[in-house]
Parts: sequence; C-alpha cells; structure tokens
Amino acid sequence: MKQNLLKCLPAAVAALFMANSVQAQDSLGTSPKLNTWSIGINAGALSPISPLGGKNDFSNWKTNLGYGLYIKKQITPGFSIKLDGVKGKLSGDNLEPYESGYSNTDAVTAYETELSWSAALNAQVNMLNLNMFRKQDNVQLYASAGAGLAGYKTEITTAAGTTEFGDGSATELVIPVGVGAKFRVTDKINFDLGWTVNFVDGDNLDGVYKGSTNDKYNYAYAGLEFSLGSSDKQLAWHNPVALTYDEALAAKATANALKGDLDAQKAENARLRADMDNLLTDTDGDGVADKLDKCPDTPKGVVVDGSGCPLNVPAPKVIITEADRKVVNEAIRNLEFDLGKSTLRTKSYATLNKVAALLVEKNFSLKLAGHTDNTGSMKLNLGLSKDRAESVKAYLVSQGANASRIEATGYGPNQPIASNKTASGRQQNRRVEFTLF
Repeated sequence: MKQNLLKCLPAAVAALFMANSVQAQDSLGTSPKLNTWSIGINAGALSPISPLGGKNDFSNWKTNLGYGLYIKKQITPGFSIKLDGVKGKLSGDNLEPYESGYSNTDAVTAYETELSWSAALNAQVNMLNLNMFRKQDNVQLYASAGAGLAGYKTEITTAAGTTEFGDGSATELVIPVGVGAKFRVTDKINFDLGWTVNFVDGDNLDGVYKGSTNDKYNYAYAGLEFSLGSSDKQLAWHNPVALTYDEALAAKATANALKGDLDAQKAENARLRADMDNLLTDTDGDGVADKLDKCPDTPKGVVVDGSGCPLNVPAPKVIITEADRKVVNEAIRNLEFDLGKSTLRTKSYATLNKVAALLVEKNFSLKLAGHTDNTGSMKLNLGLSKDRAESVKAYLVSQGANASRIEATGYGPNQPIASNKTASGRQQNRRVEFTLF
C-alpha cells in the first residue's frame, strides 16, 4: 500500500498545480474574478495520542512544538485540495502509570521521535454559509481528510541507555483526519485554528512494536493563511446561494428596464402611426391629403390639381376693397430705410404686419417695385431699388405671406414721378410701390 502511495503522490501534487489553468467558477456557472490559490503557515502542539480511541504504548505522553506549511487550491466555494507539510517532535515515557493504574514495565522506558518531514494531500470541505442575504461570513468551519507520507527518526531509552530504533530513519503512510475554524481577518488574510489526527500505517513510530494497534499522533495548531492573486475576494468565502439571489434581482431589474423600453417604444410607434394617419387623411378621396387640400369638398371623380382643387375651373375673382388699398397705402407712407441701404427701420413693421395679414387672409398677390432718384450711378441705383423691394418681400414672408405670390422688382431712377432737380422731387422718387392683384 505504501509503495502504491509513493507512486500516486507525485501525480496528485502535479494535478494540484495543473488546476491553476482552469478558471475558477462557482456552481452557478458565473465567473467572477476570485482568488483560488493560497498558502498558510502554522505552529502548535504535537502529541503522540489520539482521543478517537486506541491504546498508547507509553503511559505518559508529552506535548512538543510542531510547525507546518501548506499550499491550497480552492476548486469550488465548498471544496479545496491542500498539500500539507508538518515537522516537529514526539515523545513519551513510562514514569507514570496509565489512568487505570496499570504500570508499564516494558524494557523501553522512554522514546523521542523527530518528525523530520511529512507531506499529505488533503481534501477539505467548507461548511458553507447558505444564507441568501449574506454574500460572505467572517467565520467558517471545515473538515479535511487525506493521505501522505511521514519520515522520522526515533531514539529509545532502556536500562542500558539511549539508542536509535531500527536503522535510524523510517517512512510510513499516514492518514490525516481533521477539523478546524477559519476567521477572515482582511480580504487576503485568514486566521486558522485546526486540529488533525494522523493515523500511521505501522506500530514503530514510538520505537515499540507490539503489533496490536497502529501508532497515531495529533497536531493542534494556529496559523495564518494568505490569499494569492490580484482580486480582493476569495473563492473560499464566496456564497453561491447569495449570488443566485443577486443574479435573480439583477435579471429582474434588467427585464423591468427592457419592458419599460419596450412600452416606451410601443407608445412612440402609436404616436407616429397616429401622426401618419392624420397626415394621410383624405376626406373627399381626391388623392390630396386634407392638410394640403385647398378644396377639401371636391366631388368624387373630379380631376384635381396638386392643391386638391378641380382642374379647368376659373380661379375665383379677386376683389380688392378700399379698406385693402388703405392698408397698403398706409404701409407705403410708413416705409423707411436706413440711409443709402436696404435695411428696414422698425417704424415700418407695424403697417407691414397688416399687409402680411391681408395677403394671408385673402390670398392676394403683390408686386413690389423699388425706385430711386438719379443721385449716383445707374448700376448703384438699380441694385439699391431691387434690394429694397426684396427686403420688403423678405419681411412679409417672415410674417407668413406666401413667397410665391410676391414679386420684387427694382427700376432704379428710370420711372420718376417728380423732378429730380429739387429735393422734394427726389424724395418722392425714392419709394417702393405696392400693387395688389
């Protein structure tokens, strides 16, 4: 059995390190960035007994210092593989009787065993926190079991003196079984309290071979465990049940957000559909939407133009009243420009607004004719008269008038209505004429 373990132990150690190539994932399949490797150091009491039963070869056992080192790979939040090493000293004698009163009269009166080394591969199971409202606890219990080898040297004391037992060194199979408690100190440091009973596959650990029961020793220790990795979280403290709850809440929030977006999109589509229906409504069925139809009550079957009015129908007669002419004449009288420019003065706005309202209400057409006196060059005067007529047109259009129904022309000094030889005559010649039709 010991030879088979010697062959299997190197392969098990290699498997432990190869596990680093696998990304740590919890049982739910999520893959948060969690540290899975750790190392630990400890020290404590080594004693050659076991409270789990069996008879000791010596009546008086002693406690000695032991110390250990381990490296651990966390596979899941509840399971890890750990490679443990322990060194120390075991000793006992027969100076006192057993608790039953029996005195040991063996020839060997005392022994001291140096535990030169021990290496065991252990499986450790964590007692997980399964409270879904707590992502991690600060205290965790665990249990472990495994198998390994121990190398030791034993010195025995007899009436003849002290001597080495056997050939001075031995290697035996050991089966460690332990329990412990871990306390999270910081994100990367844990305080570890543990107790391990090691069952030896032999009866010569204490230099006395009786063959009735195998030897055993226990190690009670305290130490620190250091998490390795860039994350500030350890897989060993990770609670998959709490993660399930958090993921369910996150999924619900995402679903609610998507539903809200979907409802908003449906509302927007309904609004656009209503706008489109309103835009395409054609009450009289002439092929021109109501919003663009200037003759909304065209009889069925009548051919219409682009504005929805019947073709070949004489346009309604335009009737210009005295009140209309009065509005236009008042605008002409109040029309003023900056000196030598086409910029309208604000004094002109009020009466021009009335002209614009008239054009919109009665759908009149308007001709604007700009004139100047003969001061300056012909080219300059033609441009200025045209610009002033265009300036008036632009203002009327800004107030809602139809640009296609307004014509702006500049005549310069070519159509005077008074003599340019006098100042008053030149003043009369500088004008913009409004003609309704």
